[in-house]
Amino acid sequence: MRERLDCAVLDTPEAYEWARSWIGRHAGGRLYIQALDDQPVAARRIDPCRTLADAAMQLRRYDVCLIPVSESNLAWARTALQAAQTVLQTPVMGLVRQLKAAALNDLYTLGLADFVRDPICAEELRVRIEQLLDERRYPVREPLTSSSAVGESQAPYPTAGPGETPQENALCASILGRSGHELEAYAIATASRCATSKESFRAAKSKVVERFERAYITAALGRHSGNIAMAARAAQKHRRAFWALMRKHEIDAAPYRSESPPPLRAPDR
Repeated sequence: MRERLDCAVLDTPEAYEWARSWIGRHAGGRLYIQALDDQPVAARRIDPCRTLADAAMQLRRYDVCLIPVSESNLAWARTALQAAQTVLQTPVMGLVRQLKAAALNDLYTLGLADFVRDPICAEELRVRIEQLLDERRYPVREPLTSSSAVGESQAPYPTAGPGETPQENALCASILGRSGHELEAYAIATASRCATSKESFRAAKSKVVERFERAYITAALGRHSGNIAMAARAAQKHRRAFWALMRKHEIDAAPYRSESPPPLRAPDR
């Protein structure tokens, strides 16, 4: 976890004013949001084709660029993102207000990395940025096959299922080391994303619970080298219940165990 995340808020027409209140330090000083002041406000607002492209070099000093987007400046945001696709290296996140799912999907295709809705939860924003940066720094690895040699410090990396993002996959891979605030923020972010789709409450909840169970069981087995009894005890679950979850998610403990030493041979006489 990074000690501090630096975010630049881009001035956008008709939407920047309601986002200004977030400029400052948040999340106990671990999230620092400041305005991007490289160009006059009027210049940035008049020419969206040059806004992000011209600021690409300066934005390298920041972990992420935040763009306030609402229905009133949606067209402006689309143009700015599209014009900067080939030159911008800093990930862009949207601070969105009253946008529909179709508009968000359109922004994703133009290069938006993620978004949070107004009113903003500072802890959620911090966790979403952490996940985004982890995804860029540690790309998702190929899963190990059953024939791979797995030592004590090595365990299969859980792979993303249908509809799951690499950010979710990265978080689940280290779920036992995450704090309660991070897991809560992840749950809020996932629920918010599902609510913008046509997915029902029951289906969305079932998907989140299933993903959590699979990630937790996998991480517990990896931490205890495939020892089911020890993993169940650490999870404070009965061994039969733990085993039932393994069967439910088709998780095999064998790949998490250390290679067995070769059997001893009787000395030749």
